[in-house]
Amino acid sequence: MNGPGFEHAPPAAPFRFRDCALIPIASGRRASSLKELRDHLVQSGRDTLYYHFWGALLQPRFEEREYHNDFAAWVHHAVRDDVLAEQLAMVDPDEYDDVEELRLVILEYIDQRLEDTPFLEWIPATQVFEFIHAQIVVFDAGLEAGDYRDLVGHIPRMPLSSVFYHFVDARRRTPDRTDDFSAWLAGFDHEHQELVDALADIDPYFNTLSELRDQLGALFRRHFGEGVA
Repeated sequence: MNGPGFEHAPPAAPFRFRDCALIPIASGRRASSLKELRDHLVQSGRDTLYYHFWGALLQPRFEEREYHNDFAAWVHHAVRDDVLAEQLAMVDPDEYDDVEELRLVILEYIDQRLEDTPFLEWIPATQVFEFIHAQIVVFDAGLEAGDYRDLVGHIPRMPLSSVFYHFVDARRRTPDRTDDFSAWLAGFDHEHQELVDALADIDPYFNTLSELRDQLGALFRRHFGEGVA
């Protein structure tokens, strides 16, 4: 842990906070049964899977928190199969290095359930599942951190959409699947490896953006000293 008096060389560039929005776009794919959902999942684009797992963080759905992705929520509400819904709800996309691995896991759960309970293949859903993909739009949030003091002060005030961009979406943008804060801290030549390791331990999927912001703020204050503002 480093106190308020900790000295270091600044990184190559200031940390600029970005804001973002997800623009939903209809894919034209619709499922009226579990079998149709399964077939469309095989062909859906990577951005579609990303949206239906992560989009609810930035665009909250009016669903129970236990169903963290749209597939689980739809199976619960429209197919009325809580066994499969609970299995899908426990799938954590952050555990998979590639969205194709995530796709295979979802398909395995669905295929196994259809094999165990064949009649589910043909039961009509009570509502249609609309496959959506999204375009992310990024813009400047108007905040910049020249050193760690600025960063610690800005984190509690940054928009929730900035939390999504820098801590969630960054993991699909960066080659090593890290968040933007850890990437920036790497410019200090491992001085803050303890903090980077702590950031890596946070699972963004089972938290709200507000909870994530609170966790980030607490970690940075603890690492750099509670007195930093």
